[in-house]
Amino acid sequence: MSWNEYVSSLQEVEAFQKKVRRSRAKKIKTYHRGKQKPGAPYTENPTKGRGSAPPPFGSIGEEVEQESFEGRTELAPTIWEDNKLIPEIRDELLDIAKNFIESLSRKVEIRDIHITGSLANYNWSPYSDLDLHIVVDFLNMHENEALVKAYFDDQRMEWNNTHTIKIGDYEVEIYVQDANEAHFSGGIYSVLNDKWIVEPIPYEGEIDFATARKKSDDITTQVNLIGHIIRSGTYDSGLKSIDRLKRKIRKMRRMGLESAAREFSPENIAFKILRREGILKKLNDLKYNAEEKEIDLSEASHGIS
Repeated sequence: MSWNEYVSSLQEVEAFQKKVRRSRAKKIKTYHRGKQKPGAPYTENPTKGRGSAPPPFGSIGEEVEQESFEGRTELAPTIWEDNKLIPEIRDELLDIAKNFIESLSRKVEIRDIHITGSLANYNWSPYSDLDLHIVVDFLNMHENEALVKAYFDDQRMEWNNTHTIKIGDYEVEIYVQDANEAHFSGGIYSVLNDKWIVEPIPYEGEIDFATARKKSDDITTQVNLIGHIIRSGTYDSGLKSIDRLKRKIRKMRRMGLESAAREFSPENIAFKILRREGILKKLNDLKYNAEEKEIDLSEASHGIS
C-alpha cells in the first residue's frame, strides 16, 4: 500500500488501524503461500522438554542463564574499537538504512541513524541484535502521528520479515523512531555522525533476576491463555487481549529503561527473556493468525473466494 493510499484511507484512527491489521495479515498470507508455513503460534505440547509445569502453561524456562545478562567490562569487540564503531561496520549499517529508506513508497528525510540496545552498552551477549533506529520527524509527514507510526510499523515489519541481515554474529533489526519521542537507553550512538549521543557506563549494581523471571513468567502465562482464546474461535476478543498485553509489555520495558538501572532493570531483563524464549514472536504469530482467520471469515460471509 502506497503512502497516498494510507492517507486517503484514513477516516478515524481506530478504523485505520484495523485496516492496517488486515493488510498485514494478507501480506503474511501471500508471503507464505506455496511455501512451508511458519510454525504454529502455539505448540501442541508446550511442556515437552521444558520442565514439569502443567499444560497448557509451559514451564518457567530455566534454560535462560542468568549469567548471560550480567554486565561486561568492554563493548562488543567485533563492533567497537577504541570506543567508536569499526569503520566497516558503520559503512554496512549506513547501507542497510539507505536500502530500507529507498524501499519506501514515499521520500523520507532522515534526521539521524542510531544504534541502541545491548550492543551499544555493556550488557551485550551472543543473543543480542543490532538495533538500528532510523530517526524521522513524523510530523513532517502528516499531522496524525498514529497514521505515520502505523505506516512505518507496516513497512519495517515487511522489511524485517523478508530480509535476514547479519553483521558478524548479530542480526540487524530495523526500527523507525519519531524524532519527537524521547528514547531512553544507557547507550545511543549516532551512526550518521559517528559519535556517542549517550555514552554507556559499565553497570556495577546487582541484577534482580528473580523479579525479572517472575515478570516474564506472568506474561508467558497470559500469552498461553490468549492462545486458548484464539483457538476457541473468538478472534476479536483474542486480538483485543493481544493489543492490551502488547501495551503492558511496552509500558513495562519503558518503565525499566527510565529507571536508574536502565538496561539492567528487571523489567528490561524480563523483556529480553521473553524475546530470547520466543514468547514475543509467539504473541506476534497469534496476532497474525487471528487476523488471517478474521479475514477468512469476512471473505466467506461476503462470498469472496
